[in-house]
Amino acid sequence: MRQSNEVLEIATAGKGLVEISWQVRGFSEGQGMASGLLTLFCRHTSASLLIQENAAPAARRDLEAFFERIAPEGADYEHDDEGPDDMPAHLRSALTSSSLSVPLVGGRLALGRWQGIYLFEHRSAAQRREVVLHLIGD
Repeated sequence: MRQSNEVLEIATAGKGLVEISWQVRGFSEGQGMASGLLTLFCRHTSASLLIQENAAPAARRDLEAFFERIAPEGADYEHDDEGPDDMPAHLRSALTSSSLSVPLVGGRLALGRWQGIYLFEHRSAAQRREVVLHLIGD
């Protein structure tokens, strides 16, 4: 059994989904392991991780629009220390996930044909985010 880890730095342009599949694949497939489990962990409380449709851009737009409706800016939130997008970002993060697990099978991530891995930025301004990758296997 071996382990390997890395921290990905992801630049965002503000709210929205940023596909990170290619960076994650590059790390996991470059470790020389045939099988294992990859864990991804987002080190932030106003961004999250998703596995989602990666072929149709409309699916991403609909997902982003849905989160705008259920956690809108401008609502009467008590927590607004960092601006009007502060609490909506935390709500969106709470409704999604800060970590993911993806099996490694035959040296490749076992993602489905239309699945991509995304960092979901919930803040309006551009950010630099960190995603920790940890692969265990052989």
